[in-house]
Amino acid sequence: MKTSDFDFDLPQELIAQTPLKDRASSRLLVLDKNTGQLEHKQFRDIKDYLHAGDVLVINDTKVIPARLMGVKEDTGAVIELLLLKDMGEDVWECLSRPQKRLHVGTIVKFSDDLSAEVIELLDEGVTRVKLIYEGILLEILDRLGEMPLPPYIHEKLAEKDRYNTVYAKNIGSAAAPTAGLHFTKELLDELRDMGVIITNVTLHVGLGTFRPVEALDINNHHMHSEYYEMSDYTASILNKAKEEGRRIIAVGTTSTRTLESVVSKYGKFVECSGNTDIFIYPGYEFKAISCLITNFHLPKSTLVMLVSALAGRENILNAYHEAIINKYRFFSFGDAMFIK
Repeated sequence: MKTSDFDFDLPQELIAQTPLKDRASSRLLVLDKNTGQLEHKQFRDIKDYLHAGDVLVINDTKVIPARLMGVKEDTGAVIELLLLKDMGEDVWECLSRPQKRLHVGTIVKFSDDLSAEVIELLDEGVTRVKLIYEGILLEILDRLGEMPLPPYIHEKLAEKDRYNTVYAKNIGSAAAPTAGLHFTKELLDELRDMGVIITNVTLHVGLGTFRPVEALDINNHHMHSEYYEMSDYTASILNKAKEEGRRIIAVGTTSTRTLESVVSKYGKFVECSGNTDIFIYPGYEFKAISCLITNFHLPKSTLVMLVSALAGRENILNAYHEAIINKYRFFSFGDAMFIK
């Protein structure tokens, strides 16, 4: 199967640059994965498609303002760091730009109370640094850092919290699980009142989010691993739903990858944590989820491949064609799709 099989032409003006004022007012394209039938709705209509007993699984990861602009202490050259993963003891794995200006021992200064010392240079622009600071790191990042918006977003984000879900709590993501951005607290409460069971997993979105599929054959693509967690509480809810034949509906590809990783590894849902590099593409047999709430993804991306595995490549490409004709907004701040 070729990467080009998942390509499509997207007009630049359909790439959403800013979030809507009302999260739940985005549009919703409903796709029946068995028939290919499409319906045009608004996101708050999602409650018409969910039923009492359904389990809605959200990813509670939280993005911090981890993009930092600083200067090399010795030359004054401008350096950008994007903090990706906390390795412990103030050591962070990050993307650095331009990495060629760095060497082990380089000090990058961001402010009087925050600097970084380069301790290791890795492949693909990844650098390990030790942060040197005074005070509370998260408070410093909140003051100095910018949210790590994807490169296709060129507008400044007016409110940092709009690149997080309303239920974000576990710090560690380099990018938001964007399908969840459409939910408001009020909509979640409505769903609970209907009898929908809402539970959470954690998957910290990592480096893979910033890496396109460059292999011509998708089987040659290397997925970066990402850290996930599932609690015993969530595992119990999900196992009971499976036993009783109730639907498990993932909010986003990150929740999907977590759920499928756990069942693929253990044969059922269990309390666990670890790293996953699961790559889901057509031919994959889903073991955990029934339905998926997701955004519209980049051409030739692993995420388009994942939704194609669930709904069929032709159904997905047809749905994307319909969305383009109807001027849906694409990518992180864009509209949503429900694959039922």
